[in-house]
Amino acid sequence: MIAYAEVPENNLHQEICDEVRKLCAGFPGEYWRELDRESAYPTEFVEALSNAGYLAALIPEEYGGSGLSLSAATAILEEVQHSGCNAAACHAQMYIMGIIVRHGSKAQKAKYLPKIASGELRLQAFGVTEPDSGTDTASIKTTAKRDGENYIISGQKIWTSRAEHSDLMLLLARTAPKSKSAKRTDGLSVFILDMRDAKRGGMTIRPIRTMMNHSTTEVFFENVVVPADNLIGDEGKGFRYILSGMNAERILIAAECVGDAKWFIDKATRYARERVVFERPIGQNQGIQFPLARAYAQTRAAELVVREAASLYEAEKDCGAEANMAKLLAADASWAAAEACVQTHGGFGFAVEYDIERRFRETRLYQVAPISTNLILSYLAVHVLGLPRSY
Repeated sequence: MIAYAEVPENNLHQEICDEVRKLCAGFPGEYWRELDRESAYPTEFVEALSNAGYLAALIPEEYGGSGLSLSAATAILEEVQHSGCNAAACHAQMYIMGIIVRHGSKAQKAKYLPKIASGELRLQAFGVTEPDSGTDTASIKTTAKRDGENYIISGQKIWTSRAEHSDLMLLLARTAPKSKSAKRTDGLSVFILDMRDAKRGGMTIRPIRTMMNHSTTEVFFENVVVPADNLIGDEGKGFRYILSGMNAERILIAAECVGDAKWFIDKATRYARERVVFERPIGQNQGIQFPLARAYAQTRAAELVVREAASLYEAEKDCGAEANMAKLLAADASWAAAEACVQTHGGFGFAVEYDIERRFRETRLYQVAPISTNLILSYLAVHVLGLPRSY
């Protein structure tokens, strides 16, 4: 394995990384291959992370969590991926958590955070995207209408991953029509939805099969009752809260992509040293060396931007540009490393037993989700470079 830990910046959370690596060693490639064949959820792996306290990393200590920083959380998820496991089964619990911690009421924190920290409750579902709106969040149509001490939810969400394996959902809905709002992002509100109750009261979940084992779904709401006490923050101000969660999401998933890239580079360089063709290791050929060296450089650059974005987030400073750049650069780095790894292995790169083709499919997702690279480029063009909005 390449000694990334010898880089000074990587020593900040080395003890955490070492322990995460030990935990992940109990879930080797065979475990993930079997789940991939069956499109099954990694329940044992998620329980192990929960029991070790890693999924409670961002929950304050007063509520039973570890009270760690976002930087520590990035280290955890990066190491999960670097070790060959898949954090996509549970990473939402980290990036959603900031919304409740930063914007939830004291009563909501006291009610939910201790049980999430202990593993009694899972908060893994993030209900934002809809079929007709995509990443145009302000155009969602799911409504939440006030009815006495409750809200009545009706509508549909799509690409709501882990909905079948979560007890709670963070749900974005319209509490006021866009046509009657001063700004297109006004009138959106965030709710904590108890999915156990909702399943008995008008919520339907349908799985979506995809090219990777991602446990994603579409969710339908038909007059689902949510107590008004489950509204997070102020009614109509939910878009601002969601942005905070999206920045954390992009930073944490960028860290996962860095971990993916490191796994691919480790795998490929090891094979390039060992594989002998024409009486010489294939790693002696510049056609093998250059793509791997470039992928390594991309990975290190992305890693540094992830660290900067996390630091800004922790300081509660504007980190929109850095969070987006981290996601863009890290997704590009992991994809470049994946391509180089497949090319290095040749035909063996497509063999299931090498785990490369599975992880190749998994890391390809992050060119598209949770936000596509093209939308990131549009964001940077408009909000950083000051160019005219293209959409």
